[in-house]
Amino acid sequence: MAASVIVRDPQILGGIPCFRGTRVPFQNLLDYLEAGDTLDEFLEQFPTVTREMAIEALETAKDSLLTRIE
Repeated sequence: MAASVIVRDPQILGGIPCFRGTRVPFQNLLDYLEAGDTLDEFLEQFPTVTREMAIEALETAKDSLLTRIE
């Protein structure tokens, strides 16, 4: 099984879920999308996060939500 693109490490931002290998919280992506910004706009502001990482994180979050409500 591949390593998750989102990690929690107490040494990085106090354990806030971040994109692996960065200090970018996953919540930042959600906040951008909630505000009506595009994925491209998010990626421009956080170049350490790749498009693939962002999509994988969103897919994982979607799968988790759908599993909970089934």
